[in-house]
Amino acid sequence: MAGISERIHFASAPVSWGVQDDPGPAWSQPYERILDEILSAGYTGTELGPYGFFPADPKVLSESLNRRGMSLLSSFVPVPLADPSKKQKVFDHVRKVGALLSALGAKLLVLSDAQTPKRQQIAGRVPVDGRESLTGEQWRHVAALIGEIERVAAEFGLGLVFHPHVATYVETPLEVDRLFDSLASTSVGLCLDTGHCVYGGGDPTDEAKKFRSLLRYIHIKDINPHVLGEARRRQFNFEEAVAAGVFSGIGQGCIDFEGFFRYMSKSQYSGWMVVEQDVIYGKTVVPPVESMRASLNYLRNVVYRLESGDTRSAKSV
Repeated sequence: MAGISERIHFASAPVSWGVQDDPGPAWSQPYERILDEILSAGYTGTELGPYGFFPADPKVLSESLNRRGMSLLSSFVPVPLADPSKKQKVFDHVRKVGALLSALGAKLLVLSDAQTPKRQQIAGRVPVDGRESLTGEQWRHVAALIGEIERVAAEFGLGLVFHPHVATYVETPLEVDRLFDSLASTSVGLCLDTGHCVYGGGDPTDEAKKFRSLLRYIHIKDINPHVLGEARRRQFNFEEAVAAGVFSGIGQGCIDFEGFFRYMSKSQYSGWMVVEQDVIYGKTVVPPVESMRASLNYLRNVVYRLESGDTRSAKSV
C-alpha cells in the first residue's frame, strides 16, 4: 500500500503573495515571477487565483506552466450565494472560469460564498444561536443554486468542491453541517481549509473525520493563536486580522498538523494539498517565497516522520 508521501502532492497559490479576489496593488506583481517563486519554493502545482490575474488566454498560460513543469489544479471562486438577484452573474462567472480551467486540464472548481461586510465584522465571533446565519429559506436557495453551479461546472468536465470561509455565511462548523445537509442530493465535495476551520471555531481533524466521504481537496493554513485571541477580544474584522498576522507560516501556529496528517494517512487521502498563508501585500516580514519554502519543508518533515515512525514533534526537530 502506498505511503502518504506517494499519495499527496503539495501546491501553492497566488494568495500567499497577497493576490486577493479584487484587483489591488498585489496585482502589479508579474505573474511569471510568482510562478517562478512557487516553483523555486518546491511546489509543482498552483491554483489559478482570482480570474484576471494570470493570463485568461489558455495558450499563453499553458505555455508558462508547461515551461516550468507545473500543473494548474483549480480556481477558488467566491460568489454571493445568498443574493438571488446575482444568480445570472454567478453562472456567467462560473462559466468564464470553468472554460479556462477546462482548457488547461484542471479538474476542480473550488466554490465559496463571497464575503459580506456584515460577516467580515464578526469574523471568528459568529453567534452559536444562529441569529447571524442564514434562514431556512435562504439555505434552500443556496442549496438549489449550488446544485445548479455543479451542473454548470460539469459542462466543462469539472468537479465541484465547497470551501467554508471566514467572513462568509458558511464559516462555523454548524454552518458547514447545515450546508452539506442541504447538499445531500448532490455530489459536491468538501475543500477543507485548516486555517479557516480553526478561525471559524472548528478542528480540522474532527471536520476531516466528519466529512471523510466528501473530502476531496485541502487547503493547508496555520493560525497564530495569540493574534486570533486578540482579534476576537478587540473585535477585528477579517482584513484587520489578516493584516495582524492571524495566518502564520505552517508549523508556527497552533494547528496539530501531525495529528491531521496521521488521520489523512489512516483515511488513505489521495490528492493535492494547497499550502497557503493569506497575507496583505507589502506588509509581510518574511518574503512569501521564503515562507512557502519553510512551510513545505515543515510539512515534508511531518510526513517523513509519520512514515518512519519518528514520534518527535516536528517543531523540535
